[in-house]
Amino acid sequence: MTILLEKKYIPLANYFSGVTNSSIRLTFSEIEQIMGQNLPNAAYLNKSWWKKVKAPAKHFHAWADAGYFVSDVEPDRFVVFERIDSTNGTGTDDDEDQDILLIRTAEHGDARSLAALQKVVESESDFMLYAKDERTQSTQKVRKQIIEWKQSGYSTIIIAILNGQHVGYLMIVGNDAKRAAHRAFIDLGLQKDAQGKGIAKSLLKKAEEWSKEKGISRLEVTVVEENESARNLYEKAGFKSEGIRQKSMIINNKPHNEIYLAKFLD
Repeated sequence: MTILLEKKYIPLANYFSGVTNSSIRLTFSEIEQIMGQNLPNAAYLNKSWWKKVKAPAKHFHAWADAGYFVSDVEPDRFVVFERIDSTNGTGTDDDEDQDILLIRTAEHGDARSLAALQKVVESESDFMLYAKDERTQSTQKVRKQIIEWKQSGYSTIIIAILNGQHVGYLMIVGNDAKRAAHRAFIDLGLQKDAQGKGIAKSLLKKAEEWSKEKGISRLEVTVVEENESARNLYEKAGFKSEGIRQKSMIINNKPHNEIYLAKFLD
């Protein structure tokens, strides 16, 4: 970035820095999901807030420094961003769309979307700890967890935002005991319609980067033995099986084993 942005706009800047689409249409809700925080009132009340491109305003650098300008605004509905053609100052003719993926740690403003996402993921999977509609999860509870984990410094939630929508998460649960401070347990969830796009792999990569920064050198996970896709994911990422926990899950009234896997971070 050429200008120091307010912290709240950095995720939005990261979003635009990773895209090449000629046109991007985002709802206000999607923009706030990308940021993990609410937009200021001025963004809802004035089209001019989105059109500002001069100091003392700085927020526009989130998209302008990546080569985009705001071409259309419908207050409280959506914003259209167009890529600038550096040769003539107009939008490009490249209409080929691509998925836009942003991976970042969760902020307290993600609580509502994250709570809803967990319910979706658990309703779609046969192998999560909680079954469909079993977990009691409120926005307030998730917000409190995000804040407490950020303050702890050894646990966090990493979220995947695809085309402005929360589609996946990875929880890293660390330890405050010195003897176990080097290890953390992970829990990954991904919507079915977002699978097969490399998102789980990206979440794991971000988890390793975050863990190394925090001095965590061992990541652990358990996978239901029949969940071959999850097991393949972790094994390809370098996790090794360390044993089986016999009959540790009861799914549809039948006992299932879980496989312990772990990875040491270099």
